[in-house]
Amino acid sequence: MAAGGYGPAPDVDDKLQEIEHKFERLTADLGDPTVLSDPVRFKDTAKERSQLEPLVEAFREFKRVRADLREHEALLDDADPDMREMAKDELPRLRTQVAEMEGKLKILLLPKDPNDERDVILEVRAGAGGDEAGLFASEVLRMYLRYAERRNWRSTLMDVSTNAAGGIKDASVTISGDGVYSNLKYESGVHRVQRVPATEAQGRIHTSTVTVSVMPEAEEVDVQINPADIQMDVMRSTGAGGQSVNTTDSAVRLTHKPTGVVVKCQQEKSQLKNRAMALKMLRTKLYEMELERQQSARDAARKSQVGTGDRSEKIRTYNFPQDRLTDHRIALTRHNLAAVMDGDIEDVLVACRTYFQAEALQKRTQGAEQAGAGQ
Repeated sequence: MAAGGYGPAPDVDDKLQEIEHKFERLTADLGDPTVLSDPVRFKDTAKERSQLEPLVEAFREFKRVRADLREHEALLDDADPDMREMAKDELPRLRTQVAEMEGKLKILLLPKDPNDERDVILEVRAGAGGDEAGLFASEVLRMYLRYAERRNWRSTLMDVSTNAAGGIKDASVTISGDGVYSNLKYESGVHRVQRVPATEAQGRIHTSTVTVSVMPEAEEVDVQINPADIQMDVMRSTGAGGQSVNTTDSAVRLTHKPTGVVVKCQQEKSQLKNRAMALKMLRTKLYEMELERQQSARDAARKSQVGTGDRSEKIRTYNFPQDRLTDHRIALTRHNLAAVMDGDIEDVLVACRTYFQAEALQKRTQGAEQAGAGQ
């Protein structure tokens, strides 16, 4: 424990102090003319500072509350009985606040997922439920696109296949911005909807499913693809589109022969642009496969880890008759599905991220305890 009995261990406290000093240096660098004149250096400095800011702000708030706690403890020996009583009343709240903030600091100090700052390719596919699954798939896709708008992220629809009822069979979209993967990575899984379909004459509630996949976008350096391993087919675009889209062979389908992975892009009028976007999708899918292979090798329980695990597991239910969303992994329930489907899901994403970060901290603590017991 730190001096005074509150806070992280001394070595952790020292580390936090070092991080705070680094943050201050980076802040000063942003006003340095030599940094301001170098766009690349300025961008890197600003990005590094922004990544440290949540931790530094939490540490500064923690130090303020800890100092307040120590002052109140000192007042227990004050000659004035009113001051002693006031201090006694405040101490439980301050001690609880210090403990909560210490837990927050531990989570913020967890090793970062190297993919957290990456853009993503998000796929939505209709599952069980026929036309109703396709209709809900289109609503889920819109939910994420609306959330991206709220975050000022950029989204590009790469490919979409529609069904006769006006829904979608599957769709792929790229989402770019700050921390996209860190916010969306726990959305992979089966999303279940329970409601009365518009086509249901008897008013019976149906259950349908949609599968969501969130993959960190791969860079060229992450995955090297041999051009000889790619089979390219061109075809006319299908679905809605202008005349020039549907009358030229602009759509591109790439097949990676060693793995059998197939991707398609038909959103651009240019075959060349569609090929470039399809290659990006292919690279990302192969990167995701490699990440899962590595994770499986490290952890036999990979399938229980939602971020990169088994997507056949039901993670969430959208119950329209009860106006209720339930995330089964974290026992979260919230209402107002109309707002949810319009992209108001920040609280759900934060709750998921907090839960899995706390779970990672618990596993890390248990691992350290077991290692210590084995010495």
